[in-house]
Amino acid sequence: MLLEADLLGAFEEHCLDGIEKSLAAGASATESIKGQKPIECFIAGYLRTPRFAECLRLLMDAGATIDDPLLEAVLLDDGEKLEKHLAGRDKTELTRKLNVANAFTSCVGVTALHVCAEFNSVQCAKVLIEAGADLNAAADVDDEGFGGQTPVFHAVNSIFNFCRPVMELLVAAGADLSVRLKGLRWGVGMDWETLILDVTPISYAQCGLYSQFHRREEDVYRTLGYLYRKHYGTELPLRNVPNRYLTK
Repeated sequence: MLLEADLLGAFEEHCLDGIEKSLAAGASATESIKGQKPIECFIAGYLRTPRFAECLRLLMDAGATIDDPLLEAVLLDDGEKLEKHLAGRDKTELTRKLNVANAFTSCVGVTALHVCAEFNSVQCAKVLIEAGADLNAAADVDDEGFGGQTPVFHAVNSIFNFCRPVMELLVAAGADLSVRLKGLRWGVGMDWETLILDVTPISYAQCGLYSQFHRREEDVYRTLGYLYRKHYGTELPLRNVPNRYLTK
């Protein structure tokens, strides 16, 4: 149990050294932890950093596997691997639905481009867009009519604004910022699960100001300014940000 705890702790921080030490000490890269494979625990984690793919490769070198080659390439952000996978296949790979557990915007019934946006897989996003992936493909909708988000929703409200590069890539390529959803579930199955109603990419970005989202205010407003400018063609008119009365 101590080895598992050390491994999970290293996952939370994307700590390459910690993962290596835990595996060297005998932690398994394949045996289930609380009903999940270690690689699934890692992918579902809260953090987003440039070390994500390196940590994933460490686990795979230790025997962990991702059974879907499309998903493997995207999560590793390996554009060359993705190009080889797509070569000779029909366009259905661009629309095939994937399911990836994660801490933020639901990745149930999403396309590979949604996953790129969720994990900031810039190189793979470029490959998919070049191959003709639908920028405005809708994710699955649940029994209550919630969901249906397009890839850009996954990038507008990321921790430390980490997914800003994919967001800008999608917007530059023509992603629709006027999409409006009945509702979108954030953090499905987590303690912080939140249902956002009547949501657009811009309003979803603003949800970063909710306390449970733990986003930096300056990041939220930087993203809002960018999206507003791209959608409306003018600068975002800010009013009393942050709230002046709180400083008195």
